[in-house]
Amino acid sequence: MQSNQRPIKFPPIEADTVPKLLRLRVRELGEKVFMRRKNLGIWQSYTFLQVYEQVRNICLGLLALGLQEGETITIIGENELETFWTEYAALCTRAKVVCVYPDTTPQELEFILDNSETVVVVAEDQEQVDKTLKVRPKLKRLRQVIYWDPRGMWHYNDPILTEFKEIQERGRKYGQKNPEIFNQKIDSGQSEDIAVLSYTSGTTANPKGVVMDHRFLMDNSMRLFANLPIKKFTRYLSYLSPAWATEQWFGITLGLLAPFEINFPEEPETIQSNIRELGAGLLVFGPRQWESLASSVQSHMLDAGPIRRFFYNLGLKVGYKIAAGETEGKPVNILWFLAFPFANQLILKPLRDNLGLKYCYLPISGGSAMAPDVFRFFHAMGIKLRNAYGCTEAGMFTTHMGNKFDLETLGSWYVSHPDIGPSFEWRVTEEGELQVRGGGGFQGYFRNPEATQRAQEDGWFKTGDAVRMTDDGQLIYLDRVTDLRQLSDGYKFPPQFIETRLRFSPFIKDAIILGDTEKPYVAALINIDAENTGRWAEKRGIIYSTFPDLSQNEGVRNLIGQEIAQVNHLLDSGARVRYFINLPKELDPDEAELTRTRKLRREFLEKKYGEMIQNIYEGSKEFLSEIPIKYQDGRTAVVKATVYINPVEPEQHGDSSK
Repeated sequence: MQSNQRPIKFPPIEADTVPKLLRLRVRELGEKVFMRRKNLGIWQSYTFLQVYEQVRNICLGLLALGLQEGETITIIGENELETFWTEYAALCTRAKVVCVYPDTTPQELEFILDNSETVVVVAEDQEQVDKTLKVRPKLKRLRQVIYWDPRGMWHYNDPILTEFKEIQERGRKYGQKNPEIFNQKIDSGQSEDIAVLSYTSGTTANPKGVVMDHRFLMDNSMRLFANLPIKKFTRYLSYLSPAWATEQWFGITLGLLAPFEINFPEEPETIQSNIRELGAGLLVFGPRQWESLASSVQSHMLDAGPIRRFFYNLGLKVGYKIAAGETEGKPVNILWFLAFPFANQLILKPLRDNLGLKYCYLPISGGSAMAPDVFRFFHAMGIKLRNAYGCTEAGMFTTHMGNKFDLETLGSWYVSHPDIGPSFEWRVTEEGELQVRGGGGFQGYFRNPEATQRAQEDGWFKTGDAVRMTDDGQLIYLDRVTDLRQLSDGYKFPPQFIETRLRFSPFIKDAIILGDTEKPYVAALINIDAENTGRWAEKRGIIYSTFPDLSQNEGVRNLIGQEIAQVNHLLDSGARVRYFINLPKELDPDEAELTRTRKLRREFLEKKYGEMIQNIYEGSKEFLSEIPIKYQDGRTAVVKATVYINPVEPEQHGDSSK
């Protein structure tokens, strides 16, 4: 059992609920800009006072509708002003909030709305309203559906529907008749009130609603604010959906605690240009977003001429050397220091600028493990990317702190605010599972006492993550305990450890590592990156018409084999991939193959692609595959393709016999 007792200077706890903190910031910083959104090419600013007025009217409008303390309101839409305003307003009423990913399917939405006992849905647009109305007959508690984007809604006349502006107008009138009720509601809020139900990814079963009270939100935001070099009024781009607990801690709560200037992109597709325009100082992306940025740089250089590629490679080489010295403490020859100003000015600085990361002083990757090569790539460009690790149930655990850290780890442990709860502690069981306790603590799963009981042991929360600790107390993530594998010869290996390294390739979007007690070796199912691989193929005159054509092309298969071989050199011989298949279709969250945060649903995938896996281990060279697919509107189809099973040659994967 260990706890982190590093001396930390915590700020005072100014408020015990999010609404009280919002009101305090308004009194202190009323005319200062709090939120900005780009609309029709123009950035629109909202001061703390203006945001507060919006929140007040929405809150009072919800009260006028009859929303009661303890009831649940669900928000479904992209990250927009209305998303944040509605959550703050609902918390002011002392209701519970659920945020849902905008690409959630009707079936997934039905489960969450029913499980959370939702009475009001606030939806972004026609698409989200349609999904809600589709499942409405099965939801006895649902009383109202509110939408803030009226485009396409003119012909809807269902009495359950109300436009967002109408709710605000009702709130204004309600406030005129009840001038004290808004402050009274905020004053009555308690730190133990349930604030948010944050639903887990559901990698193995239906998602579970993690109970988060205001104390828990404050605890995690305090951990971040006190342990990281966060500057006040940092420009923060809200990109992660509040359906993910990370944005509840960063955007919703830390945005008030620090506070931030919170910015919302015009569209998800404009995120890159918006980052560049803003000069965001703090960015929190999941590993897939950082991997995508790295792949975009690598893939664009495939199209560059030989001279540009030469200087790009030379500049990165200098960057790698300097970063290894600054971040990892490795010795660096003085010649690299002399070359760095030129490499930085001519190569690295323009790269940072093109990615929109020129002013980003605190880039963070959170959600799951990421290959160290990705970190080294960004550090070589001068972007000090760091890992942050935690889980929805127990909060933030570790991050890379300071200026020197081990890129193979997930960093050092946070210290919790002593006035919020007991010291944060952790232990690793004999099976390698990480267990934690302290701080705000795990408060259970909503309407699921059995799962709540299974997740705890003598006051410790069982994360389900297999980890190991370095001698200096840093955490190395291996995999989920249930996903650790053993081959027929007894060799044990962590699939996710291999998958994260494969995804560093610009040509590999996803990888599913195979192998169990009935299998003699490790194999892989590869989901190629269609855009980058397509660009590579076109440059070499490879003709294709569909994704299956591209994935099964001999040249593409050889390319992926070479990418796997590079990773094999980093692995023990027993963990090296011997055979692989390029999937003839892309993995899709809408088909339950991935979670909404793009984590693999491993058990589902191995069952769905069981025929492919069987052919790999039976020694086949090719076979005809028929994969059923289901579209979001319920239509079904079948993808038919000849699929090839590809060996990774012994000389490629470093077989000692060669």
